[in-house]
Amino acid sequence: MREIILLNVTGKDHPGLTASLTGVLADHRINILDLGQAVIHDHLSLGMLLEIPPEAQSGPVIKDLLFQAHQLGLQINFTPIDEEAYETWVSHQGKLRYIVTLLGRKLSASTIAHVAEVVSRHGMNIDGITRLSGRFSLRGANPHRRACVEFTVRGEPADLGALRHDLLEISSRDEVDVAFQADDLYRRNRRLIVFDMDSTLIQVEVIDELATAAGVGEAVAAITESAMQGEIDFKESFRRRMALLKGLDASVLADIAERLPITEGAERLISNLKRLGYQVGILSGGFGYFARHLQEKLGVDFFSANELDIRDGKLTGEVQGEIVDGTRKAELMQQMARDLGIGLEQVIAVGDGANDLPMLSLAGLGVAFHAKPVVRENARHAISTLGLDGILYLLGVRDREVK
Repeated sequence: MREIILLNVTGKDHPGLTASLTGVLADHRINILDLGQAVIHDHLSLGMLLEIPPEAQSGPVIKDLLFQAHQLGLQINFTPIDEEAYETWVSHQGKLRYIVTLLGRKLSASTIAHVAEVVSRHGMNIDGITRLSGRFSLRGANPHRRACVEFTVRGEPADLGALRHDLLEISSRDEVDVAFQADDLYRRNRRLIVFDMDSTLIQVEVIDELATAAGVGEAVAAITESAMQGEIDFKESFRRRMALLKGLDASVLADIAERLPITEGAERLISNLKRLGYQVGILSGGFGYFARHLQEKLGVDFFSANELDIRDGKLTGEVQGEIVDGTRKAELMQQMARDLGIGLEQVIAVGDGANDLPMLSLAGLGVAFHAKPVVRENARHAISTLGLDGILYLLGVRDREVK
C-alpha cells in the first residue's frame, strides 16, 4: 500500500545536507511529491513530501533517514499524510495566485502581522515568503536602507477592492508600502517603462524653477500645487503658469538643467531595466529641453514633452504645438506599446500627479510615486517610502541580482 509522509528537517546549514538526505531516499527509490527549502542566518528548514511506493516500506526509510540526520547534526520529524487529504490539496493548485510585496526602510513584526491578518481575513492563504532586499548592518545609520519581502498568496478574495483598501490602510498606518498583484506571466515579462518627469524622475517641478528665476515663484507654485491635487484642469493651469513666464531670458535654461536633482534610485532602476532589455520613455507635462537633458544623462530611449516657444532669446509664455496633458500622456503610452508590438499589460507607468492617473490606470503596472493623496488613493500601486528603484521589487528582482 502506498504511503505519503511529510518530512521536516531543521538544523545548522552546511554544504551537502540536501545531497545526503536525498541520497538516502534515492537508495529506497522514493518519489518526492513536493519540496521546499529556506536558510535564515545559516539555519536550515527543509520540507519534503514523500511517496513511499507499495513495494517499499516506510520503516527502513525512516530508520536510515534518522541515522543520516543524526550524523549531520539535524533534527528530523515525520508526519503521515492521508491520501484523501493529499488529493484535496492537489485539487487546490488551480486557484488564483497573487503577490503581496511589502517594502520600506525597515519591516517590523507588527507590519508583517497586519499583512498576514488582512490576507487571512479575505480568505487567502500564504504559500511562501521570500526576502528580496539584501542584508544590512545594524551598526551606523543608513538613510537609504531598503527592506522588502514578497508573499506568495493563494485564493479567491470575495472583494478585491476591499482587499486593496485594507492593504492601503497598512501603508498609511505603518509607514511602509504594500503592493498587490496577480502572479501571472505579464508580471515577469514587462518590456516598457514610462516616467513622468517633474517630481518623479527629478525632485522638483521645473516650471517652479523657471518661475523662481522670473521672480514669480510663489504665484506659479500655488497654481502647480492646485493642478497636482486635481483641483484645476491641467491645460488651464499650464496656460496660466506659462503666461507668468513671458519675457524670461532663455539663458537660464542651461543652468537649471545642470542643477536638476535626480530622484533617489532613478539611475539604479533605469540602468538595470535597460540591462534586462526594457525600453525607457519620459512622458511629461514639463518641457522637452529638460527631458532631452535627462535622456542623455540617464540613457532614456525616447521622450515626449512640451516645447518652449522662444523668440529673440526670451520665453514667449507659450509652447509649440499641443499641450501634453494627462489624456495625451495616455495616448502616447498606448502608441509606444503598439510601436513595440506589446500589450499594455507589459507596460509600467510611473507618476506623481493627477495628470498621470490616465496612464497609471491603463498600464499593466501603474505606480504612484511619492504622490499626492488623491493620486495614491486612485492608483493600484504606490511607493512612498523608497526611491524609484523600489519598483524593481515589484517585478520580483532581488538586490543580489542588481548591478
